[in-house]
Amino acid sequence: MRNFDQRVAAITGAGSGMGRALALGLAARGAHLAISDVDAAGLDGTRAQVEAELSRLGLSRRCTTHRLDVADRDAVYRFADEVVAAHGGVHLVFNNAGVSVTGDVQQLEYGDMHWLMDINFWGVVHGSKAFLPHLLQADEGHIVNTASVFGLISVPSQSLYNASKFAVKGFTDALHQELAETHVRVSCVLPGGVKTNIVKTSRYVATDNEAMTREELATRFEALAGRTPAQAAEEILSGVARDRPRILVGRDARFISAMVRLLPVRYMRLMKWAMARGEARRGQTPGD
Repeated sequence: MRNFDQRVAAITGAGSGMGRALALGLAARGAHLAISDVDAAGLDGTRAQVEAELSRLGLSRRCTTHRLDVADRDAVYRFADEVVAAHGGVHLVFNNAGVSVTGDVQQLEYGDMHWLMDINFWGVVHGSKAFLPHLLQADEGHIVNTASVFGLISVPSQSLYNASKFAVKGFTDALHQELAETHVRVSCVLPGGVKTNIVKTSRYVATDNEAMTREELATRFEALAGRTPAQAAEEILSGVARDRPRILVGRDARFISAMVRLLPVRYMRLMKWAMARGEARRGQTPGD
């Protein structure tokens, strides 16, 4: 999709982070927006910023808000119908909503497992299937599903998140092939570290009393994340404009993708070494 002007874009997880940044980036490109999130306050904040951006640019575009839990299949289908009713159609769908659970498999609770998979994986499936009939009726369409570099590599304490993002990648790659003969394009977004609140708002199960707290984990993530949401959104929209089936966000994502291709098994040894080194540094005191 070369031009976003006057196109209608639906975004899940738009109340903060990359979803909010995508909404602002699309507004700046002249798109009409249907933004959704489970967080009503965050959603209102995004709408206010979008309207301010449209006013600054002198653009008259419509932005509708929809409180939505992507784990609720019926609600996602209603969202798709509401978008078409309000905007007269839809051209782009960004299945962006996501959460995380950190903890070793042995300690994880099934409730947390189902909660994460219902949002991260089934939310993407719900959004793709609910909007696909409408996209096929439009003159052009694009489904953009957010996975992660954790859909390329597996990391200890992230088994659930890994599983969900590997699933999103596999689902999206298959959907891309199924729709190859249609006018609907499909992209899988694989971000590296992006400075969002996903770790701060995650569910966290400590392995023992020596493990990092969630606050320490969030601080480390913030330090390592190489992209702001705005930078990530620009890379994503650039990839969508080029109809790229895979969009790697950040230098770390490109490095990890190359590492997995070159070292499909041995990368796990490198990950183990890097994590052990990080834990050793964490245990040091000033002057050691």
